Amino acid sequence: MKKTAHTKIILILGGLIALSPFSIDMYLPAFSKMAVSLKTDISTIGYSLTSYYAGLCIGQLVYGVLIDRFGRKKPLIAGLVIYLIASLGCATAQSVDLLIAFRLLMALGGCVGMVAARAIVRDLFPAEATAKVLSILVLVMGIAPIIAPTVGGLVNGWLGWRWVFGVMGLIALLLLAVVYWALPETGKADMSERLRLSSFPYAYSIIIRNRIFLIYALAGGISYAGMYAYIAGSPFVFMEKYGLSEYSYAWAFALNACGLITGSQLNRWALKKIEPEKLNLCAAVLLVVVSTGLLGFNIIDMAGPALTLWFTFMFLFCLGFINPNTTAIALRQFDSSAGKASAVLGSLQMMAGVVASWFVSFLHNGTTVIMPAVMFGCAVLTLGLLSQTAVDSKVAWLLNNRQTKVH
Repeated sequence: MKKTAHTKIILILGGLIALSPFSIDMYLPAFSKMAVSLKTDISTIGYSLTSYYAGLCIGQLVYGVLIDRFGRKKPLIAGLVIYLIASLGCATAQSVDLLIAFRLLMALGGCVGMVAARAIVRDLFPAEATAKVLSILVLVMGIAPIIAPTVGGLVNGWLGWRWVFGVMGLIALLLLAVVYWALPETGKADMSERLRLSSFPYAYSIIIRNRIFLIYALAGGISYAGMYAYIAGSPFVFMEKYGLSEYSYAWAFALNACGLITGSQLNRWALKKIEPEKLNLCAAVLLVVVSTGLLGFNIIDMAGPALTLWFTFMFLFCLGFINPNTTAIALRQFDSSAGKASAVLGSLQMMAGVVASWFVSFLHNGTTVIMPAVMFGCAVLTLGLLSQTAVDSKVAWLLNNRQTKVH
């Protein structure tokens, strides 16, 4: 395929994979007005984030089988239609319970872009190039948080929070047209793929039993859960505790997203000289250092908005290295089951996100400590998993070296 065609496809995939982060971040500046309108509080509105993450967990596992069975385009079109309907439901919701329910449905539709995009990358690019391509997609994902809160804040200020979801629906409609007319089918339909619900556990157990895949999938998912803890906790920390306006919070959120962008693009350069496994380990060590600082300064109540912004920027900077590299190494283990492998990756990531965002909402105590505490826990677990891969590699090297000497 020509380079221009690859570029066009990468742009389309970037839009698809950015749909969910855009859906998460765009309505954050509207939390206060939504709480007033729906007669609740910001903490309860936060459960709409948790329901969205839950929908991403469930939906990706379903789409993993569907895109291996029917190819990539048909499930993509179906999922975007569901997302469009759900966004209209959110825009007209008259209670927080309805909002939470429609956000769940919204995620069940929108998550198809995440699964299909990773699978299409695996379809089109050789294994050694996937980390670089995924770094480009992380760049697009990083741009989404920069644009989304700003757009959401402006729409919320001019037209009200309901129109924020109306704009999400228009984005889905545009993506639906692009997918239908411009995206080629890259995966052949596999008629042997069973669609019975009872066959799902066996199909996914084959993926999960791969030790290398599981470790890197968990490491990538848990590290990213730290970002979801930040997303869930940042409206309270920055707007209620530190007094930032909706617009100031949107710009602060955008600045932090630049950390993710910077890390992912430096990762592309570093991959020319350093193995992704080593980059992962170094980034995980820095992740623990950064999260320790953020938690420590909040415990002694000396963080403040500027220092909190710096630490969260650096946290996302580290994720710019860890996420594309763990994804590429995990997907490298599979070929024909790329759809299911991509689904497990995304689902594990979202499961971790559900737990992290739930902890932030459930443990909410009116202080700024909860968000950094959850982020710290995610960083420590990530380092533990990636350290295990380093130990496994060292043991394998020693065994091979010993066998060589014996022979």
